[in-house]
Amino acid sequence: MKVFAAQFSYFVRSRKGRRNLRLLFQMLAVLAVMVTVYSVLFHYIMAWEYRHHEQPMRYSWVTGFYWTLTVMSTLGFGDITFQSDLGRVFSMVVLLSGTMFMLILLPFTFIQFFYAPWMEAQAAARAPRALPQETAGHVILTHYDHVTSALINKLVQFGYAYVLLVQNLEEALSLYDRGINVVVGDLDDPACYRSIRADRAALVATTAGDAINTNVAVTVRGIAPHVPIISTAKDPASVDILELAGVSRVLQLDVMMGQSLARRAIGGDAMTHVIGRVDQLLIAEANATRTPLVGKTLRENRLNELGVTVVGVWERGRYEPAGPDTQITPYTVLVLAGSQNQLLNYDEHFAIYNVSAAPALIIGGGRVGRATARALVKHGIDYRVVDRLPQPALDPDKHVLGSAAELEVLERAGIKKTPTVIITTRDDNTNIYLTIYCRRLRPDVQIVSRATLERNVATLHRAGADSVMSYASMGANAVFNLLERSDILMVAEGLDVFRMKMPASLKEKTIVESAIRAQTGCSVIAISKDGVMDINPDPRTPLPADAEIVLIGTVQAEKRFLELYREA
Repeated sequence: MKVFAAQFSYFVRSRKGRRNLRLLFQMLAVLAVMVTVYSVLFHYIMAWEYRHHEQPMRYSWVTGFYWTLTVMSTLGFGDITFQSDLGRVFSMVVLLSGTMFMLILLPFTFIQFFYAPWMEAQAAARAPRALPQETAGHVILTHYDHVTSALINKLVQFGYAYVLLVQNLEEALSLYDRGINVVVGDLDDPACYRSIRADRAALVATTAGDAINTNVAVTVRGIAPHVPIISTAKDPASVDILELAGVSRVLQLDVMMGQSLARRAIGGDAMTHVIGRVDQLLIAEANATRTPLVGKTLRENRLNELGVTVVGVWERGRYEPAGPDTQITPYTVLVLAGSQNQLLNYDEHFAIYNVSAAPALIIGGGRVGRATARALVKHGIDYRVVDRLPQPALDPDKHVLGSAAELEVLERAGIKKTPTVIITTRDDNTNIYLTIYCRRLRPDVQIVSRATLERNVATLHRAGADSVMSYASMGANAVFNLLERSDILMVAEGLDVFRMKMPASLKEKTIVESAIRAQTGCSVIAISKDGVMDINPDPRTPLPADAEIVLIGTVQAEKRFLELYREA
C-alpha cells in the first residue's frame, strides 16, 4: 500500500505522470466499452443460434461478461462456445481485439506505474537535484575535466565536502557510479544554485569555457555576493570580463604551466626562483646543474653558511627530504627556505653558473608553448619553437616549422647543442613519443615535459623525462590553494608548507631532540611568535610553548606529522 501511495504521489506531482494517468483512464474506459458491447453482442448471437431450438437461451448477463473476459484474455475455458460460423467469427474478433489491447495496456501499466517510478526513484537517489538545508562550507564544482578530477581527489584527501553540478542526467549517473558526488541542475539557473546552498558554500570553482564560466559567475554572484568564485580562462582577453562578472580569482592555467616548465629549464641561471611565501618566509627552487654543488653532499657544500636551508630536493620529478648526506646530481633541483636577504645571498654566489648561449628547444607552439617562451625570455634564456603550423604570435626567427618527429627539423632547431628540451603538447601519447626520441638523440640533454593526465607522469619519467609537470595537478593545486586554508600552502605538486600551534609534546624540546624529520619526513623551516618569524631556527634552541611551528613536507609526511602531534 505504501509503495502504491508513493507511486501515485509521484504521478500526481509530475506533469508527465498526470498526462499518463489521463491516458490510462481513457484506455480503461475504452476497455469497459468494448467488454460491454461484446457482452451484448454475445447475447444477440446466442439468441440467434437458439432460434430453432425448442429450449430458449438461458445465459445471464453475468455469463456474457464472463465469456467476453475469458476470450479477450485468451484464457478460453471452452465451457461456452458458438456453433455457427457467425459465432466463431465473432469469437475471433473478440480474441484478436482483446489480445491487441492487452499487448498495449499491460506493458503500459507495468512500465509507467511500476518500472518508471522505480527507475526515477533510483536516479533521484544517485543524482539528487538539491542538497540538505543544513549544508554549508562545501565546494561547488560546475565542470568535470582532468583538473576537476584531480581537485576532487585533493578535497577528499583533506576532508572537504564538495558537489559537482551536472546538467545531463545520464552523465550525472555515470559520474555517480565512479564515486563522485553529483547534483543535477542547469548551470544558468539561480534556483539550482539556491538548491545546492551556494550562498553558504566555501568556494565555487568553474573550469569550463570562458563564456560558460562567465555565465556561472554572474548567476552565482546574484544569489551569493560574498562566496569566493574561482574560474579558469583560456583567452587572456577573458580575464577582465570574468572579473567584471564577479569572479574572485581568474587562473590562466596555460600561462602557469608555461612558467612552471620554464622554471625547471637549465641554461639561464642557477639562481633561486620563489614558488611560495608564508609571511616573511620564502620557498624557492634552484637548479644545481653545472654548479660546483654537483657531485657533493649537502654537508660538503655547506650551504647553511649562506643562511638558506635546503629542505628537500627534486630528483627527476620526485621530491625527497634533504639531509646532510643528500648527494647533489646534475639533475637535482634544490628546494630552499629562507628570507629574501638569505636567498639574495645565495644568488650572489651562484649567479655566474649555469649560463649557456645555446637556446632551449620548445616542442609545441600552442598556448602553453608560447607561455613557456615568454617565461624563458624573462629568465634570460633564448629559445626555439618547433611546431607543424605557423604561429603568428611567435618571433618568426625563433620558429622552426615542421614535425618534431623528423630529425632534420630538430637539427635545424638546435637539438645537438640545446641544454634543455621542453615538450608542451597537450597529447600525452605524443609527449611520451617525443621524450623517448629526444632522449635517444641526446642522452645528456635535460628534458622537461608537460603531462595532461596525472597517471602519465610516471610514464613520462620512465620514458626519459627529467622533470614532468602535471597540468591537472597544477590546476587542482592552484584552486585548492585559494580555498580558505590559512594553515596550509601547496608550493608544488605534492609538496606542502603548513603551520600549526606548537604541539604540547614538542614544547621546550629542541628540533634535534624531537627528531621530527626522521619520524615524519617534515622539516621545520620557521617558528612564529608574537608576529615575529624566526626563519630557519637553530636546531639546538628549545621550541617555545606559545608559538606556531611552520613545516614543509609531502602530503604523506604531513599526514604522519599530524597523526603524531595533532592534539585532540
